[in-house]
Amino acid sequence: MKLVRILISLLLSFVVLMWFAPKALAFCGFYVAKADTKLYNQASQVVIARDSDRTILTMANDYQGEVKDFALVVPVPVVLEKEQVHIGDPKIMERLDNFSAPRLVEYFDPDPCNFYLYPPASAAPINRQSGGVRERSEDGALGVTVEAQFTVGEYDIVILSAKESNGLETWLNRNGYKIPRGANRLLQPYIRQNMKFFVAKVNLEEFEEAGYQFLRPIQMAYESPRFMLPIRLGMINATTEQDLIVYVLSPKGQAEVTNYRTVQVPSDSEIPVFVKNEFSDFYKSMFQTSYEREQKKVAFLEYAWDMAWCDPCAAEPLTPEELKKAGVFWLTQSIPNNVFITRLHVRYSRDKFPEDLMFQETSNRQQFQGRYVLRHPFTGDMKCAAGDEYKRSLKERFEQEAQTLAKLTGWKIEDIRSKINLTQNQSNRWWENVWD
Repeated sequence: MKLVRILISLLLSFVVLMWFAPKALAFCGFYVAKADTKLYNQASQVVIARDSDRTILTMANDYQGEVKDFALVVPVPVVLEKEQVHIGDPKIMERLDNFSAPRLVEYFDPDPCNFYLYPPASAAPINRQSGGVRERSEDGALGVTVEAQFTVGEYDIVILSAKESNGLETWLNRNGYKIPRGANRLLQPYIRQNMKFFVAKVNLEEFEEAGYQFLRPIQMAYESPRFMLPIRLGMINATTEQDLIVYVLSPKGQAEVTNYRTVQVPSDSEIPVFVKNEFSDFYKSMFQTSYEREQKKVAFLEYAWDMAWCDPCAAEPLTPEELKKAGVFWLTQSIPNNVFITRLHVRYSRDKFPEDLMFQETSNRQQFQGRYVLRHPFTGDMKCAAGDEYKRSLKERFEQEAQTLAKLTGWKIEDIRSKINLTQNQSNRWWENVWD
């Protein structure tokens, strides 16, 4: 009977542990760092909130220079009226960036000499100065039609249609829009597609009165079966490689690029713990290595997730109010957070002109995140056979982490090994923190 009582007691303990285990083990590591857009010197961010043929597009440009020289020319599928253009909140871009950025997580090995009913959670992958528009007769001679003209916030906006690219380039230059030479050859394909041109410059009087320090994002709403993002014009001004981060918000699932391959960034790799202090350098090197390996002709998927939750959380999910500011227009009181976010990272350069990005919505709600794992070894006393075996296994584990890091980044294996040894020596010299 005594044995039966012991077995019943153990069984009840097992049931209690099983009841609480999902919450205890659900969090896959501790988030410690993220690779956001601040890593890049030249990075543009675009938010596309899309459901069926309806789109709200938000553009945040990393424009550097005098605001009086700013000129934005964006091909759009339809003529936009003033009510369809809005000034966005730059903080929303930052929130989306922080929520979806690739992240670093860490685990701490338990004491191998202790007995556990359950193994620790594993690191397995988890499922204005106005330009002064000239007379229409002169515009007509150039084949340019001013379809709409208005001011929104600090921007003077003109919607144009054109018959040929040389006339459009001439019109833009005559009306004070500083566009680079050679723009006409990039404008021509959009004219052939009968697209319109959203042209904006800063109204200096409005800008100075408002006291803004930076140009705010521009939002535009339109209906069109075309699900695309024109990027070719942005390459004219590029002096180096540029990074474009696209956040696609959808009620359905993942968004994909259809005219280039969509490739997941390497993820769920276990790397040496010293990377915690070098995560920015690590991610930039890893992305460049992946970019070159894929021959520079892909869009990288960095994050795909249901916006209602996160694990691990680099930032809290956006609230319904924040999602509305990001352009999400389909939420209701009964469905307050039906948003799936896809973060795509594209790198392009001036000497290579890829096509504009063409997208499609999918029903794929499979979750993915760029996630990199640190496993800190146990450093306490291990006076048991399991401890001896654990210590012997560390050498092989550290070497595997070094090889993984070298493959991901192209860093020299000898330098990585040296840093691992230095890190381990420092972690074993626990008293130095007191005597420094």
